[in-house]
Amino acid sequence: MVKEAPIARVFGLDDEGWLKHTNPWSVWSRFASLPLLVLAIWSRVWLGWYSLIPIGLVIFWLIINPTLFRKPDNFDNWAAKAVLGERIWTRSKGVSIPAHHKTAIRILNLLQTLSGLVLAIGLWRLDLAFALAGTVFVYLTKMWFLDRMVWLYQDMTDAPEAPS
Repeated sequence: MVKEAPIARVFGLDDEGWLKHTNPWSVWSRFASLPLLVLAIWSRVWLGWYSLIPIGLVIFWLIINPTLFRKPDNFDNWAAKAVLGERIWTRSKGVSIPAHHKTAIRILNLLQTLSGLVLAIGLWRLDLAFALAGTVFVYLTKMWFLDRMVWLYQDMTDAPEAPS
């Protein structure tokens, strides 16, 4: 059995957890949570320290979400393939990932990080333009990343060394 990445363990993503997370309800409800997190953090303006309650609730939701839904009957949808591709990527030690995927994924991870930084600056400064731009760019780069994960999954499921 391959050891899961520390972040995967935080979200309960063991073998069964990953399969549950392929449920489109899991993927899309988690994906839709970013505006809630942004609003919860922004609420410090109105709620002060009580904003930690909505922030904590959204973080709790993000942690439990991947394993909250049942495993889907099939994996023939974009969201499931994105999750399965992400699993291949996170467990890529010892697996030959094609170079065209490695480079693109590293660039997309950098872009996601920079987008998150723009969002964090906007939230820290309470700068609406930065916060909105960061949110939009986080979504754009995440969608692009997930689409690359679908491509990776499709390429790797035909490879003889593909992880099960």
